[in-house]
Amino acid sequence: MTFLFCRAYAQLLSLEVLLHRGQFSLIYEKVSQCPLSLQSPAADAIPRICESVDRASTWYVKRVLCLQRSGATACLLKRAGVQAELVIGAQLTPFRAHAWVEVAGLIVNDKPYIREMYQVLARC
Repeated sequence: MTFLFCRAYAQLLSLEVLLHRGQFSLIYEKVSQCPLSLQSPAADAIPRICESVDRASTWYVKRVLCLQRSGATACLLKRAGVQAELVIGAQLTPFRAHAWVEVAGLIVNDKPYIREMYQVLARC
């Protein structure tokens, strides 16, 4: 679990650099180009990875934004062989944007009803 925590923290850090520079398109590109492992995922890969990213977010030096957290989760899941998608959505009134991760159409790192609150803008 410690190794996975370290990988999650490192992933958050790498996305922090892009967020700090305002390079949102590079975050999208990084997640969409993250290679899907050919190995079969472990049965508990999804909850273990989501928990590790949550724990790393708690110990992170700054407040972790949903795009950073979800991008890290999606990349780690893909590297574990899980076909994960980063989903970016928005609502108009009041304007808000949000990001989450889906696997086979199920939200894995947020509340299950979040899709009802936001219109999907992009998936990668």
